[in-house]
Amino acid sequence: MKKEEFVSNTSSGRRIFLRSLLFGAFSTSLASARLLWGKEGQDEKVKKGGMFYRRLGRTNLLISEIALGGSPVPDMPILLQAIERGVNYIDTSNSYQNGNSERQIGQLLKLAGRDKVHVGTKFHLRRNWNEETIISSVEDSLERLNTDYLDVLLIHGAADEENLDDERVLSAFEKLKKQGKYRFRGLSCHSNHHKVVQKAVDCGYYDMVQLGYNVFDIQETEKEVQTYDDYLGASGIKHLISRAKSKDVGIIAMKTLKVGGKRQNLEKFKTGTTSLFQAMLKWALENKDISAVVTEMLTYEQLEEDLAVVGKPLSEKERRNLMRFVAERSKDYCHMCGLCQSACPCGIKTTAILRFLAYYEGYNKTELAKKSYSRLKSFENASACKNCGECEKSCPYGVSVRDKIREVHDLFG
Repeated sequence: MKKEEFVSNTSSGRRIFLRSLLFGAFSTSLASARLLWGKEGQDEKVKKGGMFYRRLGRTNLLISEIALGGSPVPDMPILLQAIERGVNYIDTSNSYQNGNSERQIGQLLKLAGRDKVHVGTKFHLRRNWNEETIISSVEDSLERLNTDYLDVLLIHGAADEENLDDERVLSAFEKLKKQGKYRFRGLSCHSNHHKVVQKAVDCGYYDMVQLGYNVFDIQETEKEVQTYDDYLGASGIKHLISRAKSKDVGIIAMKTLKVGGKRQNLEKFKTGTTSLFQAMLKWALENKDISAVVTEMLTYEQLEEDLAVVGKPLSEKERRNLMRFVAERSKDYCHMCGLCQSACPCGIKTTAILRFLAYYEGYNKTELAKKSYSRLKSFENASACKNCGECEKSCPYGVSVRDKIREVHDLFG
């Protein structure tokens, strides 16, 4: 291991304002342009060997910029290679692969050493949950992970901000903390970000948040959005991340390699030897308020592809190709803002259904998509749709919500 180096990266401060060349109707406001072209100032990182590490907010954990997602985890030789290459944070959940993700990570901890890996796992707030079910879930996770403690314990997919300071949740966290079963607490968020993340940051109970963040968050909306102050035609995620940073709440980005629609014809967005996915990772890591990007690396090729971006800035050509990609795919991409679901008079879980479609189309997770959709009650799934169109009227991005939820029902209903 090389001696630790402190590396400062200073951006050039240039601001390039794209005009008519922005591919047809796609346009960029001043706010979106600044988000697209990065931040000014310096970003201090810690370098060990070939990996860069950033501080995860007030946890003070130094975690690798590229973290490993556990849904699913790769085979053990690839897992061990990732750790050898400097990856030191793994994200998993009690539900991934019916618990087998945690079991495989437990084997990894035995082989690589518990001190080499920071582990974050999650519990769900589903159906008739209470304090006892949370504690039981965490204890089961610890047994599968073959460890006495978790580095981070998270609520999985928090969608209701009222749950964050629910006495049952806080009591479970407190009891588990006193027993030494986790070090820091957090949550992941797939939808209703503006309320959930703001509550998590402001209430002071949570040390970190795992949040969807990718290049589509530069996208212009087609309608005025009043959901929260910083929407500004962009998704508002940038504001949430900055708010978290101001309170020293760590942010791990997820869904960074999510694409709009099926993964097809993506080679045309390649820039020299840089793949689209590498450019997407570089873009996310430009944000110095993010500690890491969690991504699945299931093959040696994916491992090499993702780790190759460490320490490398996004070039202007790569940035332009990303802009072209967003412009072309924007109508197929759901930002999971939850506005369509809030507007549905039938109470259909549209945001969740669109996420299941992304599992199927973007990640080839057919069984996960099918199983997730099957959990919905009949009045929550697409069969209850009355074709009123309120979902699409509320969508700031012009997504064909009705067609997409029907597609999921035709596939899995």
